[in-house]
Amino acid sequence: MSMLPPSADPLAVPPATPPVPPPAPRTALAVPAGGATATLAASAVAFASSLALPPTLLPAGAPAATLDPQRLDEKALAAIAHFHQAGESENTRRSYRQALRYWFAWFELRYGRDLALPVHPATVAQFVVDHAETRPAARDQQLPAGQDERLVAAGIKAARGPLALSTIVLRLAALARLHRDQQLEAPTEDPAVRRLLRNVRSAHAKAGAAPNQKAALDKSLLKRLLETCEATPLGVRDRALLAFGFATGGRRRSEIAAADFAFLSAADGWRYRLAHSKTHQTGAARPQDIKPVVGEAAAALGAWLEVLDDQGVERTGRIFRRVLAGGTVGEALSPEAVRQIVKRRCALAGLQMEDFSAHSLRSGFLTEAGRRGVPLKTAMDLSGHASAATAMGYMRAGELANEPAVRLLDDEQR
Repeated sequence: MSMLPPSADPLAVPPATPPVPPPAPRTALAVPAGGATATLAASAVAFASSLALPPTLLPAGAPAATLDPQRLDEKALAAIAHFHQAGESENTRRSYRQALRYWFAWFELRYGRDLALPVHPATVAQFVVDHAETRPAARDQQLPAGQDERLVAAGIKAARGPLALSTIVLRLAALARLHRDQQLEAPTEDPAVRRLLRNVRSAHAKAGAAPNQKAALDKSLLKRLLETCEATPLGVRDRALLAFGFATGGRRRSEIAAADFAFLSAADGWRYRLAHSKTHQTGAARPQDIKPVVGEAAAALGAWLEVLDDQGVERTGRIFRRVLAGGTVGEALSPEAVRQIVKRRCALAGLQMEDFSAHSLRSGFLTEAGRRGVPLKTAMDLSGHASAATAMGYMRAGELANEPAVRLLDDEQR
């Protein structure tokens, strides 16, 4: 059966489609009268009115746009989520997840219901007094002992007793971020909560409570660690890792784990370009991003690269890898593995393992720089510290040991 209408001639040539006339040019930006216009400066209105716009690109009869200029579609949301994940460190995401997991568990125990947003400022204040030491150094808190034990037994809390003030602050920051992500006002910004936290800090300071800082691995202590590194693939790897981490300005464990061959070049030893760090998120090239690896550190790194070459491992991807049983080189190290390497070598060197962490390389570099009289700017260029006060705190500790003022009780040297 023909699909043509009865009057249609199947042999007839269909008429040509008339050409679509070009759209008329838009000569000016439409500016509404009154209302919004009244709030604009006269010069801005004049500029907007005279602005020539390009011709419309929408074809005649185009369907209405499906995008809402005030909402994001699923593809845009997925892209945003991707960039958030790619641009944020795994350590940050893990800390955020752990903090929120604790909030949900604590709230359920304390109030007998599930946590719901927005959280009231009174709840935040309760969280602070539940976890801060009522009397610093006395290890007492407001959180009922039974609930504290249940949090520990469930693996939500590491140990019974109050939390470190820095941990409380971190968990408040996680709650604030959760609210901001949901377009809600953060209860942590409530004046009463801010005043409470300020006075908790003050009370701890008056009682002599100090942040739990790990000891610095200065040159003399680092040498003891390096002496424990035997001539095996594992020992060669650890020696290179420790020397690299210290000599390049005291790198963070995440930066050591992320060290990549793409940024390593041979030049009077080696040069490593730190393309991304906690204080440098844009990726823009800067002169201070170049970290020379020379002398003993260059020799240690070169020995590790020879191990990789001998095992046929290509010089691509991560520089520092796992060493499996039998000395076989495996996949890339994680930041946690870097921390464990530092602590294990501390134990082998006869140091108290709990006194040190991977951050000890960072504080140790600045302490040694202060002791050796390295200018502050040079030390900060290598370490990448954004805060001069933080860097000076470490450097001054090293400088003071050489000051005559600390030896006034000693006999004068003739």
